[in-house]
Amino acid sequence: MKIGYARCSTSIQDHALQLDALKKAGCEKVFTETASGSNAGRFELAKVLELARTGDTIVVWRLDRLARSLRHLIDISEDLQRRGIALRSLTENIDTSSASGRFMFAILGALGQMEREIIVERTRAGLEASRARGRVGGRPPALDEAKVRAARAMLAAGTMSAIEVAKQVGCAPSTLYRHLPGGRGAVVVEQGLAAAA
Repeated sequence: MKIGYARCSTSIQDHALQLDALKKAGCEKVFTETASGSNAGRFELAKVLELARTGDTIVVWRLDRLARSLRHLIDISEDLQRRGIALRSLTENIDTSSASGRFMFAILGALGQMEREIIVERTRAGLEASRARGRVGGRPPALDEAKVRAARAMLAAGTMSAIEVAKQVGCAPSTLYRHLPGGRGAVVVEQGLAAAA
């Protein structure tokens, strides 16, 4: 069975051109959708992918009607290939039921892989360059050493609760406990051991 999928980005656009092409291509069922290509929640596309069975062909007017990015297109095509479902694009004249169509998708897959590797390399190079300049990524620590010492002293004094101490040093109680595991009890024991030594 040939299943057609037509998508327009806005309600102002018309599906007519795509629908005519899909009917001419022999699609028995056609699903239409009005949604942005960047929108992950496309319900009609989900129905198409769920309905399609081994031996079926999903037909689109153009590949950009189906997927929101090259990576998304490759993911969809790999899923369809695993399930024995062909993908046909009328405008680009690609049909994965043929050897040349599968070859074209293999090239797209290789380009997608190369794109991912280039992004990883650039990110790694950027992080290394930042480290070389003395910059470290991530959020700054909530508690520096001076605040940890102050919190330790307040807990040892026993006049404030851990929640109040956390508020005084400007952090969450969980952050305080991460820096001072065991809370007041651990601080008191630590100070007792230090005094005995």
